[in-house]
Amino acid sequence: MISPTDDRWPKLPRGWLRAAVVSTLALAFVAAATGFVAFLSEMRGGELAPDRKADGIVVLTGGSSRVSDAMELLAAGYGQRLLISGVHPTSTVSDISRTLPENQSFMRCCVDLDRSAVSTRGNAAEARRWAHERGFKSLIVVTSNYHMPRAILELSHAMPDVTLIPFAVVGDKWRDEPWWTSGATLRLLLSEYAKYVAAEVRVRLAAVGLAPDTADQPIGPPRRPATAQAN
Repeated sequence: MISPTDDRWPKLPRGWLRAAVVSTLALAFVAAATGFVAFLSEMRGGELAPDRKADGIVVLTGGSSRVSDAMELLAAGYGQRLLISGVHPTSTVSDISRTLPENQSFMRCCVDLDRSAVSTRGNAAEARRWAHERGFKSLIVVTSNYHMPRAILELSHAMPDVTLIPFAVVGDKWRDEPWWTSGATLRLLLSEYAKYVAAEVRVRLAAVGLAPDTADQPIGPPRRPATAQAN
């Protein structure tokens, strides 16, 4: 029997462990960089009108001009009703209409507020509930361009039977300077990419039964009553 100290014991190449670790880290870095480039390629530098109308419109709060752009789509007849998801718990339709005086008539007749969602997953659950209650089979989704990939992922997972049409809102800062020249914008993109990857992993694991699927669970009251959590 050969013991570990026997000279006849086969010796592994020196530094194999270090090489394996370095190779693994290099592959992980390349995969992450490739994924980040693909993530960036999905972002539009300008706003494009939807190529078709939908039954309803859903806007996810958390970024500038999202609600006003969604109201413009509603006024233009792109949807029958609008859901503003992630509204501050104490906000009312009147509060919002004061900031959008030109669309007050639509606020009174055709806008619903969701005050429960405090995350993108919560937005998806509330949008599903809203769409199913009204029999809507197609939705225009309004959110910031950097948030759109994760929003579509969560919404499509929550309601695979509903057609989703993205309308990406492009902020002024995004238009004014390239993202790679701004440290704040780069940090925002990296943070959003990390959240997107985490959501993608969770959704894929749930699809094969390796993680609990919370898509059908009701959303409880907001855990942060002061403000809705930014997306």
